Amino acid sequence: MLREKVALVTGSNQGLGKEISLALAEEGAKIAIHYFEDKERAEELRKKIGKKAEIYQANLINQREVIELVRGVEKNMGGIDILINNFGPFIYKQWKKITFREWDYIIKANLHSAFLCSKAVIPGMRKKKWGRIINIGYNRAEQLIAFPDITPYAIAKTGLLILTRTIAQTEAPYHITVNMVSPGLMEKGIKPKSFKIPIGRLCTFKDIIDAVIFLVSEKANYITGTHIIVGGGWKI
Repeated sequence: MLREKVALVTGSNQGLGKEISLALAEEGAKIAIHYFEDKERAEELRKKIGKKAEIYQANLINQREVIELVRGVEKNMGGIDILINNFGPFIYKQWKKITFREWDYIIKANLHSAFLCSKAVIPGMRKKKWGRIINIGYNRAEQLIAFPDITPYAIAKTGLLILTRTIAQTEAPYHITVNMVSPGLMEKGIKPKSFKIPIGRLCTFKDIIDAVIFLVSEKANYITGTHIIVGGGWKI
């Protein structure tokens, strides 16, 4: 399905990014594995995928490094067709106890990185008149309510949704679709003390991957600016 397509997956040396990379590779895509730290894990993933993968290091809140990353992938792998903005650390901490350094980093890593990466890949996608950008969001990004324990993260993901819809609107004439996929409570993630999921189970990597694979396919070529919540009915 994705033969000869090149996918850049940010934060792909572990967790969800790693699993998305493996799934895209199974569909035929070439994978640009991005890591910020821990090159060893990135190398392990490259070996697992094989010849269709290359690894790249970059600090995604540094514009110069993002531009160098994208130029490197375009030069070595023949352009970027798919961008998965997965990189984005999480902090679970009362807002009053968060330092400005933590606040600044969480917002930049979750929002600024997606802005910089999207802006860098779009010229190449416009030339091809084809592209897919998927931002990994947060289940409750559309709910403008208090988030005392994850304040900067929630703010960043709400901003990411606005960015998603904005880019989707401007890039639609170039056949570039931009969507956001938001996990609910993950099996391996941080969970509140009490919760109830209507569907009866926690979200898995496969649940997220299934949505991503659909959105990068030709079957989804008319879907853009959409927020797909993969949360099993939690807090909707």
